Amino acid sequence: MSIHTGSINAPRANFAAKAFESSLPTVSVAGSKAFESSLPTVSVAGSKVQDWEGDLLVVGAYEEDFMTESESGYQYGDAEHSGSQSRVVRVGSAPGAKAKYVSLAGLGKSTGAAAEWGPSAWQALGSSVASLAKANKAKSVAIGFLDAPTADASTLVTQVASGALLGGYESNVHKSKKSPTASQLAAINILLPGMAEADATAAVTKAGAIASGTNLTRYLVEAPPNVCTPTHIADSAKHIADKFPEVMKLKVMEKADCEAMGMGCFLGVSEASDEPPKLIHLTYTAPCADGAPPNKKIALVGKGLTFDSGGYNIKAGAGSMIELMKFDMGGSGATMGAARIIAELAPPGVEVHFIVASCENMIGSRGLRPGDILTAASGKTVEVNNTDAEGRLTLADALWYAQEKCGATSIVDTATLTGACIIALGGDIAGLFSPSDAAAAAVVAASKAAGEKVWRMPMEHSYFDQLKSSVADMKNTGARGGGSITAALFLNQFINEGVEWAHVDMAGPVWDDKAALATGWGASTLAMWAIGQGKA
Repeated sequence: MSIHTGSINAPRANFAAKAFESSLPTVSVAGSKAFESSLPTVSVAGSKVQDWEGDLLVVGAYEEDFMTESESGYQYGDAEHSGSQSRVVRVGSAPGAKAKYVSLAGLGKSTGAAAEWGPSAWQALGSSVASLAKANKAKSVAIGFLDAPTADASTLVTQVASGALLGGYESNVHKSKKSPTASQLAAINILLPGMAEADATAAVTKAGAIASGTNLTRYLVEAPPNVCTPTHIADSAKHIADKFPEVMKLKVMEKADCEAMGMGCFLGVSEASDEPPKLIHLTYTAPCADGAPPNKKIALVGKGLTFDSGGYNIKAGAGSMIELMKFDMGGSGATMGAARIIAELAPPGVEVHFIVASCENMIGSRGLRPGDILTAASGKTVEVNNTDAEGRLTLADALWYAQEKCGATSIVDTATLTGACIIALGGDIAGLFSPSDAAAAAVVAASKAAGEKVWRMPMEHSYFDQLKSSVADMKNTGARGGGSITAALFLNQFINEGVEWAHVDMAGPVWDDKAALATGWGASTLAMWAIGQGKA
């Protein structure tokens, strides 16, 4: 990741596929079976809230469900206890209720439950339920409503359930002991009368897939660089392919394979590292009863820098973020998470290629130097004027592969590409770049469905003048101002005419600074985009 402001070879820990499926309590728990058992079960029932028996009953209420003090003649005492979205109004026992504890949770206005920006009220409710369950050591919870929600039942169940499943995540893989305050939640019941069993099952399955993929992304991004190497990311892809062999197949290309394809930009970045580079290619093929091929070939391309020292333009000093550069593979983490979601949901009508060019950006006598000229697989030449703008070099060859080797006609790449995007949009919002209104709109729609925030940024083509080189086709960086724009313009040079392409700079939302943990951002958005492409 480019931020304007002798390496130590740590021992490489060996974590097997057990780590890839969720927040496992210890590394000795192996396989996808452990992952499934570590998530609470989710069910949908038509029971009345007053009849449910268990540890914790959470009742969602709209703002309109509350009386004012003047209407009720009762002094509430705390004016903030209203129907605000995700606010917990009360936890305690309730006369006539069979649940041990009862909580009232605000959903905001009924007209605003389906958010156009960020998490919906249903996702926020699920997250609140997870927090309440943890705080009250509840093993079973039920979620009900004062009035029948007007929202689509399937959307409501998926979002509440996924919010609750994700809200209970804890990072335990690299700890010697499980946290004594870890959630004990084992069962989630959503009380929603009248929902068809088939619809409920599909909604719960979707929620579980989203949680699985997002937790995979979280794990990969938060894993230390002496664990999450290019080989480790390839192993995570193998885990997905092995778990879903009916729809997934994997090809991992080594350095020699990449040399044969002329991937000079990718290999130039990796040259100083002892870790071998990996070009990872997972392919999802939609099941089709009549044997006909899917309607569309698309690609998700993720930046996979498992550690970024900056190279000879080394990250140094306050604000360099070198201690966090394990998350510079956030794009590949999101791509693998999306693959996990897609594999389980098996959407029709689309062939999805998940592509990661993974390596480290280190310093050494063989390493990339400022002033070097690299030749990309496309044949274009790049003068490297900053070795810390390495991600776009790896993406250039990965984008070429997606088009020339996979035949993708629609592509979204995700990358923790620039510090400039954090400056522009902060820590919660990803930047979206595309020359195509249709391509940008599809990503925005997917992000809304996922409850993740993206903001479309300009592709100011006059800024490409900053990338002009006197000795090569282009430079890899421009001026400090507008750095995320020039990075997107650089990538656009490697997109063929007629290919729909969007670039997402997720440098901000990849990491939660307050919690010091990965967010899992992007897995759901990318999966929703791929599913939407199959319907287009």
